[in-house]
Amino acid sequence: MSIYILNIESATTNCSVSLSKNGKTIVLKEDARNGFSHAEKLHVFIDAILNEANVSRDALDAIAVSKGPGSYTGLRIGVSAAKGLSFALDKPLISVPTLEALAHQVQTDNGVIVAMLDARRMEVYSAIYDSDYNEIRETEAQILEATSFSDYLELGKVYFIGNGVEKTKTLIMHPNAVFVENKLPSANEMGLVAFNKYKINDFEDVAYFEPYYLKDFVALKPKSKS
Repeated sequence: MSIYILNIESATTNCSVSLSKNGKTIVLKEDARNGFSHAEKLHVFIDAILNEANVSRDALDAIAVSKGPGSYTGLRIGVSAAKGLSFALDKPLISVPTLEALAHQVQTDNGVIVAMLDARRMEVYSAIYDSDYNEIRETEAQILEATSFSDYLELGKVYFIGNGVEKTKTLIMHPNAVFVENKLPSANEMGLVAFNKYKINDFEDVAYFEPYYLKDFVALKPKSKS
């Protein structure tokens, strides 16, 4: 039996959509080149992927969405699209932790993986996984310092991945630090995580599901007119 899951990743500037079959990506479309293009391209990519795979919307078994952390606007767009499809098609909604899927871009037999997304100033959102992608430290918002992750670095290789790497490599000079550069979360790695959740019926309530922002979004107050 084939399980088709549509995967939507919009937590960063990468507008990414994939169709997976039994956890393996069969079609992927993404664009990280032009900033936040999610509103214009997300539904175009969804239609293009289903057409290319010759899979109808009704044939989908579930809709998966990257839950965050990440860009407030990007997450809102992706989750809104996923919830709309899930509701309209009466298909289960699966949420995939953004940093967990990002960690799957690193393949190693030892050491740990630090998946990290850039936040303000010297801050990142990060989570730590072992080489089998089991979470060993939950997602946190943290201010980077030269001693960050030192406990893990003293024990072995630490693979840093995500757009938080650029600021991290200016601070951490440990020989066990491995910086995997120019990588963003992608729907390509979501399929396996979503499929494993599908098999145990780990679904979200479509009506009440919200993105995982980690930090409250603070809107700037408009300047008063003089």
